[in-house]
Amino acid sequence: MEVSPDHITVIGANWCPDCRRAKAFLAEQRVAFDWIDLEQNPEATELVERVNSGSRTIPTILFPDGSHLSEPANDELAEKLGLNRVAKSSIYDLVIVGGGPTGLTSAIYGARENLSVLIIEKSAPGGQAGVTERLDNYPGFPDGVAGHDLADRMRRQAERYGVEILQAVAVTGVSSDQGWLNTVAATGDSYRSRAVLLATGSRYRRTGARGESDLIGAGVHFCATCDGPFYRDAEEVVVIGGGNSGLEEGLFLTQFAQHVSVFEYSDELRGNRLLQDKVRAHPAMTVFTGTTVTAFESNSSGKLENVELEVRATGERRSHRAAAAFVFIGLDPNTAFLGETVDLDELGFVVSDEQFRSSLPGVFVAGDVRRGSTKQLASAVGEGAAAAIQIRYHLDKV
Repeated sequence: MEVSPDHITVIGANWCPDCRRAKAFLAEQRVAFDWIDLEQNPEATELVERVNSGSRTIPTILFPDGSHLSEPANDELAEKLGLNRVAKSSIYDLVIVGGGPTGLTSAIYGARENLSVLIIEKSAPGGQAGVTERLDNYPGFPDGVAGHDLADRMRRQAERYGVEILQAVAVTGVSSDQGWLNTVAATGDSYRSRAVLLATGSRYRRTGARGESDLIGAGVHFCATCDGPFYRDAEEVVVIGGGNSGLEEGLFLTQFAQHVSVFEYSDELRGNRLLQDKVRAHPAMTVFTGTTVTAFESNSSGKLENVELEVRATGERRSHRAAAAFVFIGLDPNTAFLGETVDLDELGFVVSDEQFRSSLPGVFVAGDVRRGSTKQLASAVGEGAAAAIQIRYHLDKV
């Protein structure tokens, strides 16, 4: 079997958890790759055995330079991709946890004020904006802008001012010690600073329905941009959630699937009126409101086959056949690493004052992870700039 010499190729199976993890990691880093499913392409087994000295180890990942990795951990993949995961120094004026639009904007503002700035990002710079197909409401782009393009522009601008960016590195904790703040990375490295900005954003919420966890990456997804192309010409895919994200991603999925159904728990769609009108008028989309998901069921190959649904008004149960389900039912803040370091609200968002200060002196918060934020890109950028100004005032005093 021939594979493209110009692309990374991942060979595996949808029932394989390590294969799903590797695919998710590459997608998070916005690394293009070809996917070969051994169940659909059994002839690829010979290639896997050849590069692995007879072993059928999956995932097997082939690189354009002729090398390969077999069942790699994320750290191995990051090293192979050449991702920067260790900073040049251990002391900075400002450490920013999170490299989305908020963190990148704050970094640009801080670096322009001659602050030494380090961004630590657990995925790739750009955050959720970076994996959004198209942004049509961001000022300055009358024809819209691809999310990855905007994210890359912001990253390049930050780097031009000397901002250091670590990616594929999680933060495990932030603490205070005699006027210094210590930010500890999952790599074991610790970085000291006089100020820290929490800009970790939020993540997509899961339904909790039976079978969901087992089928993540094998038919259940949370990023249409990442995984939608895998369902080209599929007869049916579904979107769970009728808010702005669900409707936008549902429209995007019509580029690949023959039909897209949207299921919303409430009796009315929650997205803005313009999006609702687009979805309802689209010939390849159908909307079902007042419907909840009770289970995701797989076929004999371990892939999603049916979504089990319940009509809330009547209690009627029915099965909806689908090749994939994309879940967009809200966001949870990325604050688990903070523990009781700073005050959080009942939903886990960081509490701040009007100057973006958290309850721990020197630690600021902005963007989607902050209580009361609007969860909009333009607002996230604005908060990043405003927080940077407050951080400058703070550093002038310490």
